[in-house]
Parts: sequence; C-alpha cells; structure tokens
Amino acid sequence: MDSGIQIYYGDGRGKSTAALGYALQSAIAGRNVFVIHFLKGKMATESAFMQRLEPEIKVFHFEKSEERYEKLSEQEKTEENRNIRNGVNFARKVLLNDECNLLVLDELLGVIDNGVVTKEDVQTLLGAKAEETQIIITGRTLPDYMRELADEIYQIQTEKN
Repeated sequence: MDSGIQIYYGDGRGKSTAALGYALQSAIAGRNVFVIHFLKGKMATESAFMQRLEPEIKVFHFEKSEERYEKLSEQEKTEENRNIRNGVNFARKVLLNDECNLLVLDELLGVIDNGVVTKEDVQTLLGAKAEETQIIITGRTLPDYMRELADEIYQIQTEKN
C-alpha cells in the first residue's frame, strides 16, 4: 500500500465511503487502521457497526452531540470545538507514537473550513506522520495550503443527481 497523504474532497457523495473502503482493504492486508470521524455527531448506528471491525479498524468520535455539527447552536458548537480539538490532538499523538499504518481523518477539511483548527495546527498534525504512515483526509472544501501537503488529491463531484 502507498504511503503519504491522500485527500478526497468535493461536493459529491462518497468521500467517506471511499476512505472507509480503503481502510477496509488496508485492514484485510494486515495493516493497523485508525479512523477518526469529525463533524458527524455520534453516528450511533454507523459506530455500532464499525466497532464490530475492531481490533483491525479502530474508530473514534470525540464529539458528544448526537446532531451533526452544522445543526448545532453557536454555544453547542463552542463546546464541540473543544472536543474536536481533542480529537485532532489525539490524532497527532497516534502519529507521534506510530500507532497505526493508516489514519483516516474523516471530515478534517470541514474542521478546517469551520475554523476549529488553524493552518499551523494542521501542519503540526501532519508533520507528526512517520514516512511509512498513510493518512486519508476527507471533506468538501480544499484550502490551497492543503494541496501542497498532499501526495494525492481526488476531487469527487456529482455529475447527475
């Protein structure tokens, strides 16, 4: 499997699905996989299913709300921002400790777009990556500076709806 940083972005559906499919392939190949979901609330049904894939794929949610981020009040967003930053810090520790071969940061681009983390936070996070570790990042909007950090970029768009 490749190493490096892959980004799946765009308005089309299937970015998270593609990342999770890749994660499943990696786990089948014997790689240690971590998935961290952001901005999606607790996703109770999906989480219950994903947890059955442990220990091969370890899934994490740091948000406490049942609702998706965009449906939260400003006060609730402020509280969740702290939880999301804890998730980003956890991801950095996972990379520093070389705990996985593949780290999926689902909706990290949305975290950036919502101003929860800074460019410097993201650079620090990605700078903690060991050379052989692979990272997949998903989201809708791709900031220009992320283009420089990525090894592969896939734009996913809806052609017909």
